[in-house]
Amino acid sequence: MFYPLLFIGYGSVAMLVLRVALGAIFIVHGWPKVSNLKKNAGVFDSMGFKPGAFWGTLAALLEFFGGIAFVLGLFVGSLAFLYAVQFAVILVWRIGKGDKFWSGWEFDLLIFAALLLFIGTGAGNFAIGHLFGGYR
Repeated sequence: MFYPLLFIGYGSVAMLVLRVALGAIFIVHGWPKVSNLKKNAGVFDSMGFKPGAFWGTLAALLEFFGGIAFVLGLFVGSLAFLYAVQFAVILVWRIGKGDKFWSGWEFDLLIFAALLLFIGTGAGNFAIGHLFGGYR
């Protein structure tokens, strides 16, 4: 038995695991966008998000650099809000183009729900943001 967990609570560990997992997903999906902004702009244009250079760059920076901050526990409440707006748009766009729930937008919905949790609770106890006077 790992006794320190008795003092910090399993909820704090669960929040850390979920925050790191989400942040890692954002980093992995943001890296290809950041590493080729021109191609990413074309992708966003082709999806109907015009101007693609603006929306694609915004999404790339949020996903990659925001993902790093999310893992560390910096600005989690604010980032979770921005991500939730992004995922609300993704969900509306995917449902609007006829994607099915199964093998379509179910994981986007799960990420959206997890982001709502972080908006409401903040980063959890294990966050670097605590060193700067707050967890949000």
